[in-house]
Order: sequence, then C-alpha cells, then structure tokens
Amino acid sequence: MPRYRRCRQPGCHAMVKYPNHYCTKHFEHEAEYLANRQRWARAHGKQYQRKYNTVTRYRNDTKSKQYNFYRTRQWQELRQRTLDRDHYICQYCGQPNSKTVDHIVPIEYDLSLMTNLDNLAVICRKCHRLKTDFEHQYYGTGIGNHIKNVNEVFDVNKIAILMNGDN
Repeated sequence: MPRYRRCRQPGCHAMVKYPNHYCTKHFEHEAEYLANRQRWARAHGKQYQRKYNTVTRYRNDTKSKQYNFYRTRQWQELRQRTLDRDHYICQYCGQPNSKTVDHIVPIEYDLSLMTNLDNLAVICRKCHRLKTDFEHQYYGTGIGNHIKNVNEVFDVNKIAILMNGDN
C-alpha cells in the first residue's frame, strides 16, 4: 500500500505520495526543499544526534568504563537479582514498584564494589536524586568535584537519614 503525506506548502492540504514533499500544484518548490535538506545534513555531521552522550557521559576514560559497564550482561543480571531480592521496593523510603538499582557506595568512589551484590539497592526516583546530591556532598563525586577521603557508609537507613537532612 503506498504511503501519503500532506503537501509541505503552507495552507495546502493536498495529499502527496512518498517520497515527494509537494503536490503537483507546488512541485516547483521540491528541488529547493531537497537542496536545503542536503545543505543542512552536510553542515551537521553524522554524530549530530549523538553529541549529548559523547560530551556529557564520556568525558574521560574512567567515566567511559563506568557507563559501559551498565550495558553489559553482568550488570543486567546483577540488576535483576537485586530487584528480585528487594521485591521492587525502595530501600530508602519503602515506595513500591521502584525499578532503579543504585550502588550504595558510588562506584566513582570505590570501583572495587562495582559488581558486589551487597553494594546494590533498589531506589525510587525521588530518593535517587536526594542520594546523588548526598554523594556529591559527602564523597565528593560528580562533575567538578574532588573525591574526599571519608569512611564508606554501607547502611541504607543511615544514608536515608543523612540524605534527608534529619539528625
């Protein structure tokens, strides 16, 4: 079955068969439109859409290795085991149906705990944001921060108290 779309001419509602962009009445604009698209494509390289990930996530070799770990089968298995162990319940606030798995001690602080199942916990979105802010402040992780020499905190309940600011 042939595919159709509307004519690109403003105000014209005629249907046009693919791969054309203009109807027979406005077909003189087709060549100009295609030339503009090709000019834009040449000006914006093939990596145009992937710029976000290359700039933000892969800023150095260490970060690149950390983020590549999350694409491995090993991580998928660890994640699923953690979700099953914690029954999809946030370990910080108790919210059900939480599907994010987080490292209790960030791997940026201690890379040796990356595959340790005891260092993983299910966390909801709200707590994950609070915990990330806590990690930036306590451990010194994150962009532009310097890793601090502090004791690792493995107790989820203690972290929940610290990240919420309760004393």
